Amino acid sequence: MEWETVIGLEVHVQLSTKSKLFSGSSIKFGAEPNTQASIFDLALPGTLPVFNKEALAKAVKFGVAIGAEISKRSVFDRKNYFYPDLPKGYQVTQLDYPTVGKGELAVTMDDGNERVIGITRAHMEEDAGKSLHEDYQGMSGIDLNRAGTPLLEIVSEPDLRTAREAVAFLKKLHSIIRYLDISDAIMAEGSMRCDANVSIRPVGETEYGTRTEIKNINSFRFVEKAINYEVQRQQGVLEDGGRIVQETRLYDADKDETRPMRSKEVANDYRYFPEPDLLPIVIDDEYIEAIRAQLPEMPDAKKARFIEEYSLSDYDAGVLVSSREIAEYFEVVASQSGDAKLAANWVSQDLMGLLNKSNLDISKSPVQAERLAMLVTRIKDNTISGKIAKTVFETMVEDSSSVDEIIAKKGLKQVTDSGEIEKIVDEVITNNPEQAQQYRDGKEQVIGFLVGQAMKLSKGKANPAAVNELLRKKLA
Repeated sequence: MEWETVIGLEVHVQLSTKSKLFSGSSIKFGAEPNTQASIFDLALPGTLPVFNKEALAKAVKFGVAIGAEISKRSVFDRKNYFYPDLPKGYQVTQLDYPTVGKGELAVTMDDGNERVIGITRAHMEEDAGKSLHEDYQGMSGIDLNRAGTPLLEIVSEPDLRTAREAVAFLKKLHSIIRYLDISDAIMAEGSMRCDANVSIRPVGETEYGTRTEIKNINSFRFVEKAINYEVQRQQGVLEDGGRIVQETRLYDADKDETRPMRSKEVANDYRYFPEPDLLPIVIDDEYIEAIRAQLPEMPDAKKARFIEEYSLSDYDAGVLVSSREIAEYFEVVASQSGDAKLAANWVSQDLMGLLNKSNLDISKSPVQAERLAMLVTRIKDNTISGKIAKTVFETMVEDSSSVDEIIAKKGLKQVTDSGEIEKIVDEVITNNPEQAQQYRDGKEQVIGFLVGQAMKLSKGKANPAAVNELLRKKLA
């Protein structure tokens, strides 16, 4: 039997406010356990919430950026459940009246096809604390630093059909969130987490199958692996005559498998009711337009501008706008060097290759944009060749000297003097009479070999274009 996969994502984004959603406690990552938990976060009797209006601004900013519906009246609710890391015994969230309503996101796949994925809602809620197991033999520790951290939960429609589509959607979402600066969205630190709802059904069937929810996946790669594993598992169960149990599952990256955590709850299990300690949030058109005025140039608009303004290919522009920081870095290199295409090649290939290899964010790049701009300038003005530039770039990673100082110290300046190049060309023709004659007899491709010999003789310093031109002239 042929199966169709149906995937919906719930993405929890930690909003980059200075304090928690309903208390003044810091949300800074990496603090000692329980040092950032106020008496409200600890749920001591008589404490009351005070809403953080900055969280609202960031939630509305996201909704406006994707063209979603913005609710002028939104309401907080209590979602009741009992876990050790939830001291109040309920989570404050939004159910029927979320801040952000329906919207959609266009995602371009690797093959160039575009998929439009529906957004059901994006609502504000507080995070729970964290249970710690590793350091306690036979026990669990509770860290409430994260309790009350403001989250924006973005819920997609079940429009995704493959794990790759899910990852592409998640990456697009990540890019938008970073452009808007509403979260650092560092998945490894938990400031962006993904739950994947996965089901399968026979191809052609319109009814959804029973779904399972894979909780708290914290990397793009693991999202793809977890979904693929779960799809295979569900196919195996159904083809063996079994049935899928609606449940919450955990992805184990070490074993590359999902395993059951608990039976899946439904809305009735949580006994939702409006939060009595918080008034409804009411905003007007003026507030929404003020937020809209703060929007930066978004990835799709920036990509279109890069193609138009810098004559870049669709692919190169897509790579460069994948993050706001990379796009800004590229524009510095392009403007200061005066050669956008060359700048695009160096940023998207050499620089990003270095960062990926070293597992570095561009903010930690050992080569600043101004230095790379100078390297591109020196290629453009023929001070060095593109090949020598690779050597200079490698040196720049370890050596903070200027580009010109590195070129001078290593004696890498390109030979452009016509007299010097002529001597090299004469020597190549003398040393390779057979190939020289082959070229004269019409074997055009031999010129590549002769240029290579000249470059070797000059230790890569001769201008390749000048060598090529002079060789052809002398061999004619």
